[in-house]
Amino acid sequence: MHTIDLNADLGEGFGQYRLGADAALLPLLTSANVACGFHAGDPMTMRETVVAAASHGVAIGAHPGYPDLMGFGRRELGATPSEITAYVIYQIGALHGVCRASGTRLRYVKAHGALYNRAATDRVAADAIAEAIRLADPSLMMLGLAGSQLIAAGEAAGLGTAAEAFADRAYASDGTLVPRSVEGAVVHDVDAVVTRALRMVTSGSVTAIDGTEVAIQADSLCVHGDTPGAVALVRALRTHLDHHGVRIAPFAR
Repeated sequence: MHTIDLNADLGEGFGQYRLGADAALLPLLTSANVACGFHAGDPMTMRETVVAAASHGVAIGAHPGYPDLMGFGRRELGATPSEITAYVIYQIGALHGVCRASGTRLRYVKAHGALYNRAATDRVAADAIAEAIRLADPSLMMLGLAGSQLIAAGEAAGLGTAAEAFADRAYASDGTLVPRSVEGAVVHDVDAVVTRALRMVTSGSVTAIDGTEVAIQADSLCVHGDTPGAVALVRALRTHLDHHGVRIAPFAR
């Protein structure tokens, strides 16, 4: 039987602003990547998200990004390796404390946005993230793009790693994600998303934006919570995977 985790980025509001349908998504997920205050989130939002995730038995991961609230962490800031390590340690520490205070625990780390995309191909940046996790809490797993430098860096640092694929994002022929600035980078059609996801899980492949086939071995599938119709999409995804005998369970226990 094939097994897959379903994750989404949550807690990405700030102050009185809310982004995404977190309450409706949580019962459908097995892992939640919680914003830690740099690209989105704040102490109240972080705690509310952690408590809600724990109540649903959803594994909690830190989702650290660049310090870029205005750009939602999707702008490349060119941070040095030392800065990246410090940024990630700081954000892990914040969510670690919130989890402990809420009677639950942090289980993994997944970088956000521009930092994630940079580290997928930039080994120096990936090593800086892995070093931050190792220093902050080496028991935490690293969740990163399948086949990327993130996974290689995590393994080299002695961390547990989990490979991630994206059900609602287009792929380039080299296995990286197509930049959001490119038309078609985000897949909105529900039927297309669930069909792609099933192929990723059961066949280990996805069709790239140029029509080539890309091999992908994934432990987790990500669907973006801020995508319009995300709740209906995740519900359809779960139904489709279950119908085809795929077990849905968290990668981090």
